[in-house]
Amino acid sequence: MRQFPTFYNPSDLLRLSVERGAEVAAAAHDYRRSQSVAPAAADRVKIAAFGIDCQIGFCYPEASLFVPGAVEDTQRAIEWIYRNLEQLTALHFSLDTHRVFQIFHPAWWVDANGANPGPFTVISHDDVRSGRWMPVSHPRESLEYTKRLETSGKYVLTIWPYHTLLGGVSHALVPALMEAAIFHALARNRQTHFETKGTHAMTENYSVLSPEVHELNGQVVGGFNAPFFRMLMEFDRIYIFGQAKSHCVLSTIRDLEEQIRRQDATLLDKIWILEDAMSPVPPPPLDPLPDELNFPLVAERAFERFKAAGMHIVKTSDPLEV
Repeated sequence: MRQFPTFYNPSDLLRLSVERGAEVAAAAHDYRRSQSVAPAAADRVKIAAFGIDCQIGFCYPEASLFVPGAVEDTQRAIEWIYRNLEQLTALHFSLDTHRVFQIFHPAWWVDANGANPGPFTVISHDDVRSGRWMPVSHPRESLEYTKRLETSGKYVLTIWPYHTLLGGVSHALVPALMEAAIFHALARNRQTHFETKGTHAMTENYSVLSPEVHELNGQVVGGFNAPFFRMLMEFDRIYIFGQAKSHCVLSTIRDLEEQIRRQDATLLDKIWILEDAMSPVPPPPLDPLPDELNFPLVAERAFERFKAAGMHIVKTSDPLEV
């Protein structure tokens, strides 16, 4: 696509609004007719664009869990979609989906005075075992959760601000990105796919494909999302962008890598990471700062490993070269 649609204005990215479905649809139909755009089903090379948690809750400065850099990341992702509209076969978006009472929200925990932890409080297994922090329900599972999480070596339990609450404004896709999705769907005759994650109260779900803990007290709290993995792997290329680079993006790519290696490691060549359309969570204000909480460093090290494994690290300004 040589020019952006007339309804798209980068200066509107920070304006919360209802998506203009009728206006976007009319523009998409006009573009498809005037440019003789082929339907996505006719694509010789099948390319998926996979946006991870590109939601108001992470991408607006007023949001409780805003990721610095996400506004600019989102603009680059939107414009990349428009520029490459006729090469992108399908768009996929994950939606982080939570309720108030979840193990990583303040309401789940209290101290000896009945006070909830503040956002970005780190709760260790020792904190729970000693009674420094106590769960308001499911004490046995909560204790086991912190132990299993720390044993995994990936994360420690961090209390996040209430975010992307189901039914709330922060749960929605960024409006300008939603309009790009509508435009693509109608211009290419391909339905946009949305994948929710994070609904179980007793586990974090950074990755779209798998929760951080699968079982507590003998009960399954989540598992690998095999249907969505198979859906993605049907494509020749999967371009990944979204928020946050250090958490949900990183964890999803890690799960993709692990599952692909089980099948055929050469298929890692399908993964293309748009590094300028994602940003890490800033580190918490701790001194000294443990390496595992230095989120930009965690992301940098992981992405170096992804590249060494055979994935592609590219920018939105790079041509697709299909």
